[in-house]
Amino acid sequence: MSAKTFVALFSGINVGGNRIVKMAELRTFFEDLGFSDVATYVQSGNAVFRVRKGDAATLAKQIEAAFEKKWGFHSRIMVRDLSWFERLVNENPYPEAAADHTKLHAYALEREPTAEEVARLTEKCTDPERFEVKGDVLYLSAPDGLGKSVFANLIPRVLKVPCTARNWRSVLALLEMAGQTGKK
Repeated sequence: MSAKTFVALFSGINVGGNRIVKMAELRTFFEDLGFSDVATYVQSGNAVFRVRKGDAATLAKQIEAAFEKKWGFHSRIMVRDLSWFERLVNENPYPEAAADHTKLHAYALEREPTAEEVARLTEKCTDPERFEVKGDVLYLSAPDGLGKSVFANLIPRVLKVPCTARNWRSVLALLEMAGQTGKK
């Protein structure tokens, strides 16, 4: 059986000088778990890796438990495969926003939200921001940038679905890294 490529997206590490995890240590951590071709991207906690067996949900639980044991705090981890990232990019409903990575964000959702959950979020969204949910992804177009977005801060609390966001530059970089993994 050949190895499959996955991306782990960590929540809440290296934010505002708290819960510091060095990326070199994170790479070693993944290698110690038996994963291969490990690479990290930026300090916010993104790791691309290959593994011969396991699905995304099983790997997320395994990594979360080992991470908490090693670093002493919990970080929710979303694990997604290469095809998920390909679909994420191909189904982007805001291609016009993709040119400026600060204006487009993708949220990996732990599960697909219900219609009621999305409706609650729709009530809170104000112009010029727009969002769309496709399966377990929420796309956010924030023309004034995420830093000025009041709505972006409401998403986790209102939607009530665990999630982690990445700007479009990170999405594209992780897709490229995942596509290259194992081709060396």
